[in-house]
Amino acid sequence: MEITFLGTNAGVPTLQRNVTAIALRLFEERRSFWLFDCGEATQHQILRSSLKLSKLEKIFITHLHGDHLFGLPGLLASRSNQGGISPLTLYGPVGLKQFIDTVMSLSQSRMEYELNIVEHDGGVIFEDDGFKVESELLEHRIDSYGYRITEKERPGSLNLALLESHGIKPGPVYGKLKRGESIDLGDGKILKPEDVLGTPKKGRIVTILGDTRPCPSVHLLAKDADLLVHEATFLHDMVDTAHDYYHSTALQAAVAAKNSDVTELVLTHFSSRYKDLEQLTVLLDEAQEVFPNTRLAEELSIIEVRRS
Repeated sequence: MEITFLGTNAGVPTLQRNVTAIALRLFEERRSFWLFDCGEATQHQILRSSLKLSKLEKIFITHLHGDHLFGLPGLLASRSNQGGISPLTLYGPVGLKQFIDTVMSLSQSRMEYELNIVEHDGGVIFEDDGFKVESELLEHRIDSYGYRITEKERPGSLNLALLESHGIKPGPVYGKLKRGESIDLGDGKILKPEDVLGTPKKGRIVTILGDTRPCPSVHLLAKDADLLVHEATFLHDMVDTAHDYYHSTALQAAVAAKNSDVTELVLTHFSSRYKDLEQLTVLLDEAQEVFPNTRLAEELSIIEVRRS
Protein backbone atom coordinates (compact mmCIF):
# COMPACT_ATOMS: atom_id res chain seq x y z
CA MET A 1 0.00 0.00 0.00
CA GLU A 2 1.47 3.30 -1.15
CA ILE A 3 0.40 6.89 -1.79
CA THR A 4 1.31 8.85 -4.93
CA PHE A 5 0.74 12.60 -4.94
CA LEU A 6 -0.43 13.72 -8.39
CA GLY A 7 -1.07 17.30 -7.32
CA THR A 8 -0.27 19.22 -4.14
CA ASN A 9 -1.35 22.80 -4.82
CA ALA A 10 -4.42 24.65 -3.58
CA GLY A 11 -6.79 26.58 -5.82
CA VAL A 12 -4.81 26.88 -9.04
CA PRO A 13 -1.87 25.02 -10.58
CA THR A 14 1.59 26.53 -10.81
CA LEU A 15 4.62 25.61 -12.88
CA GLN A 16 5.89 23.62 -9.91
CA ARG A 17 2.72 21.95 -8.63
CA ASN A 18 -0.58 20.69 -10.00
CA VAL A 19 -3.92 20.89 -8.18
CA THR A 20 -5.21 18.18 -5.89
CA ALA A 21 -5.17 14.47 -6.75
CA ILE A 22 -3.92 11.58 -4.63
CA ALA A 23 -3.57 7.94 -5.69
CA LEU A 24 -3.74 5.10 -3.18
CA ARG A 25 -1.73 2.32 -4.79
CA LEU A 26 -3.10 -1.13 -3.87
CA PHE A 27 -1.13 -3.21 -6.34
CA GLU A 28 -0.33 -6.06 -3.95
CA GLU A 29 -3.69 -5.97 -2.19
CA ARG A 30 -6.08 -5.51 -5.16
CA ARG A 31 -3.97 -5.13 -8.33
CA SER A 32 -5.52 -1.70 -8.71
CA PHE A 33 -5.36 1.86 -7.43
CA TRP A 34 -7.90 4.30 -6.00
CA LEU A 35 -7.95 8.01 -6.73
CA PHE A 36 -8.86 10.72 -4.23
CA ASP A 37 -9.89 13.93 -5.97
CA CYS A 38 -9.16 14.71 -9.59
CA GLY A 39 -8.08 18.28 -10.23
CA GLU A 40 -7.45 19.61 -13.71
CA ALA A 41 -4.68 17.76 -15.61
CA THR A 42 -4.70 14.74 -13.29
CA GLN A 43 -4.59 12.43 -16.30
CA HIS A 44 -1.42 14.20 -17.47
CA GLN A 45 0.14 13.56 -14.05
CA ILE A 46 -0.84 9.90 -14.28
CA LEU A 47 0.96 9.67 -17.62
CA ARG A 48 4.10 10.91 -15.85
CA SER A 49 3.78 8.22 -13.17
CA SER A 50 3.84 4.42 -13.17
CA LEU A 51 0.05 4.32 -12.81
CA LYS A 52 -2.23 3.04 -15.57
CA LEU A 53 -5.83 4.20 -15.96
CA SER A 54 -6.80 0.64 -16.86
CA LYS A 55 -5.98 -0.28 -13.23
CA LEU A 56 -8.11 2.50 -11.72
CA GLU A 57 -10.87 0.88 -9.64
CA LYS A 58 -12.45 3.69 -7.55
CA ILE A 59 -12.48 7.49 -7.37
CA PHE A 60 -13.40 9.36 -4.20
CA ILE A 61 -14.22 13.06 -4.54
CA THR A 62 -14.00 15.12 -1.35
CA HIS A 63 -16.00 18.13 -2.59
CA LEU A 64 -17.17 19.86 -5.72
CA HIS A 65 -14.72 22.76 -5.93
CA GLY A 66 -13.01 22.88 -9.32
CA ASP A 67 -9.46 22.29 -8.10
CA HIS A 68 -10.62 18.89 -6.83
CA LEU A 69 -12.96 18.02 -9.69
CA PHE A 70 -12.25 19.58 -13.08
CA GLY A 71 -9.95 16.77 -14.20
CA LEU A 72 -12.69 14.14 -13.98
CA PRO A 73 -14.39 14.44 -17.40
CA GLY A 74 -11.17 14.13 -19.38
CA LEU A 75 -9.88 11.29 -17.26
CA LEU A 76 -13.12 9.32 -17.52
CA ALA A 77 -13.20 9.78 -21.29
CA SER A 78 -9.55 8.79 -21.70
CA ARG A 79 -9.77 5.65 -19.58
CA SER A 80 -11.31 3.59 -22.40
CA ASN A 81 -8.56 4.67 -24.79
CA GLN A 82 -5.97 3.41 -22.32
CA GLY A 83 -7.44 -0.07 -22.05
CA GLY A 84 -9.84 0.53 -19.18
CA ILE A 85 -12.73 -1.91 -19.57
CA SER A 86 -13.41 -2.95 -15.98
CA PRO A 87 -16.18 -1.20 -13.99
CA LEU A 88 -15.28 2.06 -12.25
CA THR A 89 -17.08 3.44 -9.19
CA LEU A 90 -17.14 7.14 -8.41
CA TYR A 91 -18.02 8.33 -4.88
CA GLY A 92 -18.74 11.88 -3.80
CA PRO A 93 -21.18 14.46 -2.46
CA VAL A 94 -24.65 15.08 -3.79
CA GLY A 95 -24.39 16.92 -7.12
CA LEU A 96 -21.54 14.79 -8.47
CA LYS A 97 -23.82 12.69 -10.67
CA GLN A 98 -25.44 15.78 -12.17
CA PHE A 99 -22.01 17.23 -12.96
CA ILE A 100 -20.75 14.06 -14.66
CA ASP A 101 -23.99 13.34 -16.52
CA THR A 102 -24.17 16.91 -17.84
CA VAL A 103 -20.55 17.16 -19.01
CA MET A 104 -20.42 13.72 -20.59
CA SER A 105 -23.78 14.19 -22.31
CA LEU A 106 -23.06 17.65 -23.73
CA SER A 107 -19.61 16.59 -24.94
CA GLN A 108 -21.03 13.33 -26.35
CA SER A 109 -18.23 11.44 -24.62
CA ARG A 110 -18.35 7.65 -24.78
CA MET A 111 -17.08 5.27 -22.15
CA GLU A 112 -16.54 1.63 -23.01
CA TYR A 113 -16.88 0.53 -19.39
CA GLU A 114 -19.50 0.57 -16.66
CA LEU A 115 -19.42 3.77 -14.57
CA ASN A 116 -21.23 3.69 -11.24
CA ILE A 117 -21.75 6.96 -9.35
CA VAL A 118 -22.46 6.77 -5.62
CA GLU A 119 -23.49 10.02 -3.93
CA HIS A 120 -23.20 9.98 -0.15
CA ASP A 121 -23.52 12.09 2.98
CA GLY A 122 -21.00 10.22 5.10
CA GLY A 123 -20.91 6.94 6.99
CA VAL A 124 -19.62 3.62 5.68
CA ILE A 125 -19.63 4.04 1.90
CA PHE A 126 -17.76 0.89 0.86
CA GLU A 127 -16.83 -2.42 2.48
CA ASP A 128 -15.66 -5.81 1.28
CA ASP A 129 -13.47 -8.61 2.63
CA GLY A 130 -10.32 -6.49 2.35
CA PHE A 131 -11.21 -2.87 3.05
CA LYS A 132 -13.71 -0.51 4.64
CA VAL A 133 -14.08 3.15 3.65
CA GLU A 134 -15.79 5.58 6.00
CA SER A 135 -16.53 9.25 5.45
CA GLU A 136 -17.37 12.27 7.61
CA LEU A 137 -18.49 15.79 6.76
CA LEU A 138 -15.75 18.34 7.39
CA GLU A 139 -15.99 22.13 7.80
CA HIS A 140 -15.63 23.97 4.49
CA ARG A 141 -17.51 26.52 2.38
CA ILE A 142 -19.39 23.71 0.67
CA ASP A 143 -19.91 20.12 1.76
CA SER A 144 -16.44 18.59 1.98
CA TYR A 145 -15.73 15.06 3.14
CA GLY A 146 -12.77 13.20 4.53
CA TYR A 147 -12.18 9.49 3.97
CA ARG A 148 -10.84 6.83 6.35
CA ILE A 149 -9.59 3.71 4.57
CA THR A 150 -9.19 0.69 6.85
CA GLU A 151 -7.40 -2.40 5.65
CA LYS A 152 -8.85 -5.45 7.36
CA GLU A 153 -6.68 -7.84 9.34
CA ARG A 154 -4.93 -10.39 7.15
CA PRO A 155 -3.96 -13.98 8.05
CA GLY A 156 -0.46 -14.54 9.33
CA SER A 157 2.22 -16.41 7.40
CA LEU A 158 1.99 -20.18 7.04
CA ASN A 159 4.43 -22.35 8.99
CA LEU A 160 5.95 -24.04 5.96
CA ALA A 161 8.15 -26.40 7.97
CA LEU A 162 5.16 -27.70 9.92
CA LEU A 163 3.13 -28.17 6.76
CA GLU A 164 6.00 -30.08 5.17
CA SER A 165 6.20 -32.33 8.22
CA HIS A 166 2.59 -33.30 7.54
CA GLY A 167 3.44 -34.00 3.90
CA ILE A 168 1.51 -30.99 2.63
CA LYS A 169 3.07 -29.38 -0.41
CA PRO A 170 2.33 -25.91 -1.86
CA GLY A 171 -1.02 -25.85 -3.60
CA PRO A 172 -4.76 -25.36 -3.01
CA VAL A 173 -4.51 -26.56 0.60
CA TYR A 174 -2.45 -23.49 1.48
CA GLY A 175 -5.23 -21.27 0.23
CA LYS A 176 -7.86 -23.13 2.23
CA LEU A 177 -5.88 -22.75 5.43
CA LYS A 178 -5.39 -19.03 4.78
CA ARG A 179 -9.15 -18.68 4.27
CA GLY A 180 -9.73 -20.23 7.69
CA GLU A 181 -10.70 -23.71 6.53
CA SER A 182 -9.56 -26.85 8.40
CA ILE A 183 -7.92 -29.72 6.50
CA ASP A 184 -8.62 -33.44 6.98
CA LEU A 185 -5.22 -35.17 6.93
CA GLY A 186 -6.86 -38.54 6.25
CA ASP A 187 -5.58 -40.32 9.36
CA GLY A 188 -8.25 -39.11 11.72
CA LYS A 189 -6.40 -35.86 12.37
CA ILE A 190 -7.69 -32.41 11.49
CA LEU A 191 -5.27 -29.59 10.77
CA LYS A 192 -6.74 -26.28 11.86
CA PRO A 193 -5.66 -22.89 10.48
CA GLU A 194 -4.56 -21.70 13.91
CA ASP A 195 -2.14 -24.65 14.07
CA VAL A 196 -0.12 -23.42 11.08
CA LEU A 197 -0.75 -19.67 10.80
CA GLY A 198 1.39 -17.07 12.51
CA THR A 199 0.15 -13.88 14.16
CA PRO A 200 -2.40 -12.09 11.98
CA LYS A 201 -1.14 -8.99 10.17
CA LYS A 202 -2.75 -5.85 11.51
CA GLY A 203 -4.53 -3.82 8.87
CA ARG A 204 -3.35 -0.31 8.06
CA ILE A 205 -5.41 2.86 8.29
CA VAL A 206 -5.08 5.78 5.88
CA THR A 207 -6.98 9.03 6.36
CA ILE A 208 -7.28 11.47 3.45
CA LEU A 209 -9.05 14.72 4.23
CA GLY A 210 -10.74 17.19 1.95
CA ASP A 211 -10.48 20.92 2.51
CA THR A 212 -11.39 21.81 6.08
CA ARG A 213 -11.01 24.02 9.07
CA PRO A 214 -10.22 22.26 12.37
CA CYS A 215 -13.34 20.36 13.43
CA PRO A 216 -14.34 17.22 15.43
CA SER A 217 -14.70 15.10 12.27
CA VAL A 218 -10.97 15.34 11.66
CA HIS A 219 -10.34 13.44 14.90
CA LEU A 220 -13.02 10.84 14.11
CA LEU A 221 -11.42 10.08 10.77
CA ALA A 222 -7.78 10.31 11.82
CA LYS A 223 -7.82 8.43 15.16
CA ASP A 224 -4.90 5.94 15.27
CA ALA A 225 -4.26 6.27 11.53
CA ASP A 226 -0.97 4.96 10.20
CA LEU A 227 -0.92 7.83 7.69
CA LEU A 228 -2.86 11.10 7.72
CA VAL A 229 -2.98 13.34 4.64
CA HIS A 230 -4.02 16.80 5.83
CA GLU A 231 -4.24 20.12 4.02
CA ALA A 232 -1.80 22.84 5.10
CA THR A 233 -2.85 25.75 2.94
CA PHE A 234 -1.16 28.45 5.05
CA LEU A 235 1.43 29.11 7.71
CA HIS A 236 -0.06 29.81 11.13
CA ASP A 237 0.71 33.52 10.86
CA MET A 238 -2.25 33.51 8.45
CA VAL A 239 -4.58 31.61 10.77
CA ASP A 240 -7.31 34.26 10.47
CA THR A 241 -7.20 34.01 6.68
CA ALA A 242 -7.27 30.24 6.92
CA HIS A 243 -10.36 30.41 9.12
CA ASP A 244 -12.13 32.88 6.84
CA TYR A 245 -11.50 30.66 3.79
CA TYR A 246 -12.31 27.41 5.64
CA HIS A 247 -8.78 26.03 5.47
CA SER A 248 -6.11 24.87 7.90
CA THR A 249 -2.57 25.89 8.74
CA ALA A 250 0.42 23.56 8.98
CA LEU A 251 0.36 23.98 12.76
CA GLN A 252 -3.31 23.01 12.94
CA ALA A 253 -2.64 19.91 10.86
CA ALA A 254 0.15 18.92 13.26
CA VAL A 255 -2.09 19.42 16.30
CA ALA A 256 -4.74 17.23 14.68
CA ALA A 257 -2.16 14.48 14.06
CA LYS A 258 -0.86 14.65 17.62
CA ASN A 259 -4.30 14.65 19.23
CA SER A 260 -5.43 11.75 17.05
CA ASP A 261 -2.41 9.52 17.81
CA VAL A 262 -1.46 9.35 14.15
CA THR A 263 1.78 7.60 13.18
CA GLU A 264 2.76 9.79 10.21
CA LEU A 265 1.46 13.10 8.86
CA VAL A 266 1.78 14.28 5.26
CA LEU A 267 1.04 17.91 4.45
CA THR A 268 -0.46 18.92 1.10
CA HIS A 269 -2.77 21.50 -0.59
CA PHE A 270 -0.30 24.37 -0.36
CA SER A 271 -1.20 27.93 -1.23
CA SER A 272 0.48 29.14 -4.43
CA ARG A 273 2.07 31.93 -2.38
CA TYR A 274 4.62 29.29 -1.27
CA LYS A 275 6.41 28.89 -4.56
CA ASP A 276 9.52 26.82 -3.92
CA LEU A 277 10.89 24.12 -1.63
CA GLU A 278 12.57 26.66 0.64
CA GLN A 279 9.24 28.34 1.37
CA LEU A 280 7.49 25.00 1.81
CA THR A 281 10.16 23.93 4.28
CA VAL A 282 8.93 26.69 6.60
CA LEU A 283 5.53 24.97 6.62
CA LEU A 284 7.23 21.69 7.43
CA ASP A 285 9.27 23.23 10.24
CA GLU A 286 6.12 24.71 11.76
CA ALA A 287 4.37 21.33 11.79
CA GLN A 288 7.38 19.38 13.05
CA GLU A 289 7.61 21.61 16.12
CA VAL A 290 4.40 19.91 17.26
CA PHE A 291 4.46 16.60 15.39
CA PRO A 292 7.99 15.53 14.39
CA ASN A 293 6.97 12.66 12.09
CA THR A 294 5.67 15.02 9.40
CA ARG A 295 6.68 15.26 5.77
CA LEU A 296 5.72 17.37 2.78
CA ALA A 297 3.86 15.88 -0.15
CA GLU A 298 5.85 16.30 -3.35
CA GLU A 299 4.65 16.03 -6.92
CA LEU A 300 4.72 12.39 -8.10
CA SER A 301 6.36 11.26 -4.86
CA ILE A 302 5.52 7.79 -3.55
CA ILE A 303 5.07 7.19 0.18
CA GLU A 304 4.77 3.71 1.63
CA VAL A 305 2.06 3.20 4.23
CA ARG A 306 3.88 1.30 6.95
CA ARG A 307 2.25 -0.81 9.62
CA SER A 308 2.50 0.75 13.07
